[in-house]
Amino acid sequence: MEPRTPNPDVTPDIDPIQVLPLVALRDTVIFPEMIVPLQVGRERSVKALDRAVRASQPVALVTQRNSETEEVGSIDELYPIGTLAKIAQVIRLQDGTVRAIVQGQRRIRVLDLVQTEPHLEARVETAEDEETKTLEVEALMASVQAQIEQYVTAGASVPPEVAVAARNISEGGLLADMVAYSPDMSTELRQQLLETMNVPERLRLVSQFLAKQIEVLELKGRIQSEVRSEMDKTQREYILREQMKAIQKELGEDDPAIAEATELRERVEKSAMPDEVKEKALKEVDRLSRIPSASPEQGVVRTYVDTLVSLPWGTYTDDALDLDDAERVLNEDHYGLEKPKERIVEYMAVRKLAEKIRSPILLFVGPPGVGKTSLGKSIARAMGRKFVRISLGGIHDEAEIRGHRRTYIGALPGRVIQSIKTAGSSNPVFMLDEIDKVGMDFRGDPSSALLEVLDPEQNNTFQDNYLEVPFDLSKVLFIATANMLDTIPAALRDRMEVIQLPGYTQLEKLRIAQRYLVPKQLENHGLTAEQLDLQEAALVRMIQAFTKEAGVRNMEREIANVARKVARRVARDATTKVVVQPDELEEYLGPARFEYGELDAEDQIGMATGLVVSDAGGDIVQIETTKMDGKDDFILTGQLGDVMKESARAALSYVRSRSRELSIDPSVFEKQTIHIHVPAGATPKDGPSAGVTMATAVASLLGGKPVRRDLAMTGEITLRGRVLPIGGLKSKLLAAHLAGVKTVLIPSRNEKDLVDVPDDIRQQLRIVPVETMDQVLAEALIAAPRPAGRLKAERAARQQNVVRRPARRQRPERKPPIAATPEPKVDQPQAGMA
Repeated sequence: MEPRTPNPDVTPDIDPIQVLPLVALRDTVIFPEMIVPLQVGRERSVKALDRAVRASQPVALVTQRNSETEEVGSIDELYPIGTLAKIAQVIRLQDGTVRAIVQGQRRIRVLDLVQTEPHLEARVETAEDEETKTLEVEALMASVQAQIEQYVTAGASVPPEVAVAARNISEGGLLADMVAYSPDMSTELRQQLLETMNVPERLRLVSQFLAKQIEVLELKGRIQSEVRSEMDKTQREYILREQMKAIQKELGEDDPAIAEATELRERVEKSAMPDEVKEKALKEVDRLSRIPSASPEQGVVRTYVDTLVSLPWGTYTDDALDLDDAERVLNEDHYGLEKPKERIVEYMAVRKLAEKIRSPILLFVGPPGVGKTSLGKSIARAMGRKFVRISLGGIHDEAEIRGHRRTYIGALPGRVIQSIKTAGSSNPVFMLDEIDKVGMDFRGDPSSALLEVLDPEQNNTFQDNYLEVPFDLSKVLFIATANMLDTIPAALRDRMEVIQLPGYTQLEKLRIAQRYLVPKQLENHGLTAEQLDLQEAALVRMIQAFTKEAGVRNMEREIANVARKVARRVARDATTKVVVQPDELEEYLGPARFEYGELDAEDQIGMATGLVVSDAGGDIVQIETTKMDGKDDFILTGQLGDVMKESARAALSYVRSRSRELSIDPSVFEKQTIHIHVPAGATPKDGPSAGVTMATAVASLLGGKPVRRDLAMTGEITLRGRVLPIGGLKSKLLAAHLAGVKTVLIPSRNEKDLVDVPDDIRQQLRIVPVETMDQVLAEALIAAPRPAGRLKAERAARQQNVVRRPARRQRPERKPPIAATPEPKVDQPQAGMA
């Protein structure tokens, strides 16, 4: 870093303005009086050096503004100030590059480029320093020399001799240029020093740079000192702890860490872990005893071993196998729901006869509020098992099921293992709530992780990522709940036994309210049966006019609403007794929200009633059609899915192909546009089961025949008019019953599903199985009398042999309905539950 003063005897005379070869430098700045080696690789730079050597000329060394520029083509790409340098030596290397030793002589200003090929040449002029011997310069030099000494003392990466050399320099400009040799200085700051001709200003720049570097070095020294002190402290503590262990060993006293490891080892030995799990746990305990107490790894190992020990290895609760008592408990907690109750009792019966049996994996599917979650608790109570529940709704991370690996900070087991640990038993009733709402994103697919949990062939060796040892889940009774099957992956759905819970009838809702909901709300609101008497007729009207749901959740809210208002009156007067009659419900609940039997007052042309099912249960939908002059594409509205759109087109094609048999003018399809609308446009709809309804509405519209208003239908249609089976029949019939429908047309292939429909519903509905659209239209359409003018026109056409009437079509033989429509014989209030 120490500058070498060149021999003045060999310095050539230099004209103020001259043309010289130029070498563009990248990330390098050469100062006067500096002797440096240059590695030159670019072809033009090599030729410039050769030219200077052959002509015994100095060379202009100028730094380029952008170091990424490969070849300089204009003066704007160079800094304006460079250095005139003498070439002391040139050595050609084997790779084609040139190594040159140059000595800076003085500053030059580049005026313009004379040529760029085959090498750079520039017209330059000498740039002289503006130095004056003043007190300011002397003061600045003294300050910079002192800073250089401090800079070297603080640990700068420069030789110590630099401070001595700085003291021997008497020129301010040369002293400032000397500091530019520091490796800590940036290229931009070096170029700024080179371009600063005013010596006092150059010394100030150097002083600022040295002050900053001294501060950085002092701060670095303090940090290193603190780190060294901390390391010394840690080593000292380690030595003292080792000495303390030796002293405690001599005195017979136990180390707390050793005592903790001993306690964990005893707990592992006493647990009922399998041998391979116990072996792994003991290895972790031995590792814990060797880890220093200050290490964070000790807490990780301790938590892991404690989790292993806390799991209920081999701990099982005894099943209550009294079938009569189990049935009593199930019936106490829930009204209806015969299928899941029957399945649980069957499992208990087999469990009583066969000791080794794998637990079933059940999936309760039904609309909200039908009691899926509460039924799981009731099953656990009936079997005498522990009950745990996790909600899967909105879960996106696979680690929620399988856990995190211990390499992560704060790692924990998955929710399955945590719930087993909470239950304290290896055979609880485990409810996986809302399994149809599991999500998936970049963190993984939780539904794929559930495949192992819910597979009886695999879950006996379920391996959590945190535990890294197998755990037996084969004795756990898993019960999953869902509102819809469609969103559950097929592979996961295949591992579960699906039990449908479609919803309650009005009579079932009435009995649930009387036996469960009303007593529960009376107790919650501090009332007695004498203080609040909800009449049976009032409950029936509440079901019909204030709620519309498959379950009883809203029904319970309305009962609680009545109870709150009565409690307010009782709180003011303890002798108050309230009997709620049907016509008094508006005082407590406001105006009625629904009308029982949402059917039109008269038969309509072009409108038919269909039956649909969704995650909220069954419902009716009235499909409307209309026609307009002008041929346009077939119009479908109501936010319909692709399957429903195709079903509508199939219905239109069927009606068009049978236009003559249905007394429809074929030209209407060419001259008019047909529009089909399914109300509730904000709700997405899809599925093929509305095909017969849309075909009936179109046939009614074009044939001018009204559709019976008290009739509803469901079924998929084909182009040949066949009626195919559908799903969700029970939910659809419940919706028809709630809406006041009298007759329901169903596909003949769905007759087998009527066994799931309650007897009271079958008694109050006239259920007609159909196989073809001819049967549907015969039941649904009402033949309208033809006007006298039309009869006269048809008679005249026949006389002129213009109209050829088709042969009379025989009405297909009707199948007898499934059940007659006698009045229900159940004990019902005066308002009825039709």
